[in-house]
Amino acid sequence: MKTYATKKADITRSWRVVDADGATLGRLATQIAALLRGKHKATFSPHLDTGDPVIVVNAAKIRVTGNKLLAKTYVRHSGYPGGLRSETLEGLLARRPEEVIRRAVRGMLPQNRLGEQMIRKLHVYAAGDHPHAAQKPQSIAKEDQA
Repeated sequence: MKTYATKKADITRSWRVVDADGATLGRLATQIAALLRGKHKATFSPHLDTGDPVIVVNAAKIRVTGNKLLAKTYVRHSGYPGGLRSETLEGLLARRPEEVIRRAVRGMLPQNRLGEQMIRKLHVYAAGDHPHAAQKPQSIAKEDQA
């Protein structure tokens, strides 16, 4: 019996489309992160990027539960005195809905160069259309998202 090790030449990628219309933010982000990492494949290796490119459409129609729209804040600091900037989920969702999903997914990927490589395969669009028809993406059914 031999242990199988995935090689870069063995990795095959198929584009996926996920519809975020009415989906809960955290649950959707975990499924997207699993697709980007490649955990749905038998050839998954934690040290390689075996995942598929993911297209997310209707990001503006994402749903959150509870009081998160007002209570959840996104914080960043420029490094200068007085450079602290914070924004609520409601404000970011109104201004840049793509960024809400991108940040949620990024937090669920490895926090290293491999995670940076994986997040580059994520394409998020606020509306229902995308420019990746040439890649022939497979649609993820609503049952698979639940």
